[in-house]
Amino acid sequence: MSLLTDWRETAYSSEVTPQQSAKFWNHYFQLEKGIYEQILANPDEAVTGTVKELAEKYGVEQMIMVGFLDGINESLKTPNPIEEMTEDTQVSLDYDKEKLYWHMVEAKADWLYELPQWEALLTPERRKELYKDQKASGTVRKGAKIGRNDPCPCGSGKKYKKCCGKNA
Repeated sequence: MSLLTDWRETAYSSEVTPQQSAKFWNHYFQLEKGIYEQILANPDEAVTGTVKELAEKYGVEQMIMVGFLDGINESLKTPNPIEEMTEDTQVSLDYDKEKLYWHMVEAKADWLYELPQWEALLTPERRKELYKDQKASGTVRKGAKIGRNDPCPCGSGKKYKKCCGKNA
């Protein structure tokens, strides 16, 4: 069984009470925040190593590091092979800062996208743009409704009810 499978079975187990799950996630989010604080504070540092080495570097259990790698993977410039990851797999945390910020907003992880370290990485204006872009990406907008007596949008010159709206 892969490390990722172990992580997902532990993190998303249906055999735990809601209280146990909340306790697990609160603990994980605190550790995750600590890792991000370190990574974002040194944006020019190329963070690479095995899963085991990175867990030791950031002072977390290997399982927590696997969860972290699962969460950051889609924000990396080159994704890690997380599906078949073992403790000796070489991984990189070379992230795209805009993608990372966008994904943090998407995950509603305000404890991460509001970290003070972002101030040195992205301007307030750019953070606001990324925030709005992400929020707008989930918004479904309907086009203006065509009235029966409006000109048909196909360009025929007829009323909608006599043209494309005839069979609607």
